[in-house]
Amino acid sequence: MNRPQQFPFARQSAGHAPLRWPGSIRRTTSIDSEWPDGFGQPWEMVGRARDLLTPLDGDPVELAVGGFQILASPQREILRIALNPDHPRSQELVGVRAGGASRRAIAEILGDLRGTPTFQVLDDFAGASLVAGWIWSQWRGDWASGPQRSAQQSTAGRKGVMNDICTGFTTGGSAFKADGTPDNVNQSFTEVGPLEHPDDAAGWHPMPFQQGPRKRRARRIDLWLQNDVIMVDAGFQDSGSNPAGGRTAIHEYRLYAEIDPVTSCLLALQALPLILPYRECPGASVKATRLIGSDVREFRDSVVEVLPSTLGCTHLNDVLRAISDVPELARELRSD
Repeated sequence: MNRPQQFPFARQSAGHAPLRWPGSIRRTTSIDSEWPDGFGQPWEMVGRARDLLTPLDGDPVELAVGGFQILASPQREILRIALNPDHPRSQELVGVRAGGASRRAIAEILGDLRGTPTFQVLDDFAGASLVAGWIWSQWRGDWASGPQRSAQQSTAGRKGVMNDICTGFTTGGSAFKADGTPDNVNQSFTEVGPLEHPDDAAGWHPMPFQQGPRKRRARRIDLWLQNDVIMVDAGFQDSGSNPAGGRTAIHEYRLYAEIDPVTSCLLALQALPLILPYRECPGASVKATRLIGSDVREFRDSVVEVLPSTLGCTHLNDVLRAISDVPELARELRSD
C-alpha cells in the first residue's frame, strides 16, 4: 500500500500573542480542564472569554465577557453546567454528550447567544473535551490504556473508529500502528511558553497559572480594518502543564484572513500549521483554501461540509469555524 503524502513535522510555536493593533478588536477564549478526583474520573472544565476593543486613542474597552463551568463525564457528557452570564435554558444541556450532539444542542437551546464570546467558548466544548485527556500522557505511562482515554476514544471519530476522520488520521498514515489501530503514544509534542505578551498585560483575559495534570485550549482572534477590508490574525493552541514545571503543546495553528466587510466573503486565507501530532496533519492547511469565496458568517456549518474527512483537520476546522463572528464584531470597529 502506498503511504499518503507526508509533510515535515510541525513543531514550532508562534510564542506569545502579538501586541494589539490600535483600532482593533481582540476576542480571546480559554477552556481549562482539571481532574479533582484523579485520573479516569469526571473532570472540571472552566471556559473564559472576552471581547476587547483597542481604540485608535485611549484605553482598551471591554465589549463583552462570558464563560462556563462544566463537570464532564469520562464519556464527555455534561453532568453539571453553569453559565456566565446565566441563561434560563442552560440546564437543558445536562446529559448532552460532546461532539456534533453538543453543538446542535447549543445552537438550538442557546441560539440567542450566537455572536457572543459565551457562545464561542461553549461551541468549543466539543473539541476541548476530545483533547483534554491527552495531558495525562505527560504524567502517566499508562494513559493510553486508562479508563478516561478509553472512554474518550470510544466517543471520537465514528464510534471510536478513527480511520479517515481527518487528514492526520488518513488510513495507512503515521497516526496508526502496523496493525491498523490508532497510535496514541508516538505523537509529536512541543515545549511552549506563555501566550500572554510580556508588554501587554491586557492582551488576554485572566488565565490562572496551571500545575499538575491540567489542560488548556486557548484561542485569540484579532481583527481590524485596512483599505476597506477586514484583516484577521488568529491563533489557537492545545497545551498543558508538564512535570518539569513548563507547558507542552500538541496542537497549534496561526491563521491570517481577509474578509469583505460588505458581503462577508472570504477574500484570502493562510493557515500555518505550527504544532501537530502526526506527519500528515499539516496537509490540511493547504486544503483550507477551498473556503476562499465563501461567506464567513456561515462557517459554523459550511466548514465541515467543504472540508470533511481527510480534506480537513478537526482542530483547524474549529479555528476556521471560530472566525464566523468576525463580520459582526467588525461592526464595532466601524462605529468606533
